[in-house]
Amino acid sequence: MAEPYRWAARAVAGLAALASLAAAAPAEEAAAPAAAPQAVASGVGPVTHLPLPRFVSMRGETANARRGPSLDQRVDWEFRHRGMPLEVTAEYGNWRRVRDVDGKGGWVHHALLSGTRTALVIGADRVALRDRPEEAARIVALADPGAIGRIDACAGAWCEISAAGSEGWLPRAAIWGVSPDETID
Repeated sequence: MAEPYRWAARAVAGLAALASLAAAAPAEEAAAPAAAPQAVASGVGPVTHLPLPRFVSMRGETANARRGPSLDQRVDWEFRHRGMPLEVTAEYGNWRRVRDVDGKGGWVHHALLSGTRTALVIGADRVALRDRPEEAARIVALADPGAIGRIDACAGAWCEISAAGSEGWLPRAAIWGVSPDETID
């Protein structure tokens, strides 16, 4: 059998593994911050009435994460990867407080975020993308650490992912971008 398609190796530039799973870079300092609204630990967002926390993805190539929910606030972080999964932890007007897999983040304008569900491959080793949600299933691709794919479904210990022309199932424990008990169909 030929070696399975190397999922992230031939992916579009946005799917390549990054040196840092955070896929972000510190931004330069700006004006002094004002007090930001407190996060909602869990429940429903006061603006969207969607669950908090919840996962979203980056709509564009870059997004500034600010100290508070305003353009006047200092930029603490810049996310640099289209499709990167982010966790929304709070809402305030048109702003969402988000964090990445490493806990880095801040307030991002909602227009820079998408409801498309994506997952980031975590860990140090490649992960086998399988044709069925079971360990013994045929390998259809290998996902490099840092690769990002669209989540098509999640149930139990497996999530169906598509990226770079490949579709298959990854163990939920090998990705970040979906809650432990969340079902996506």
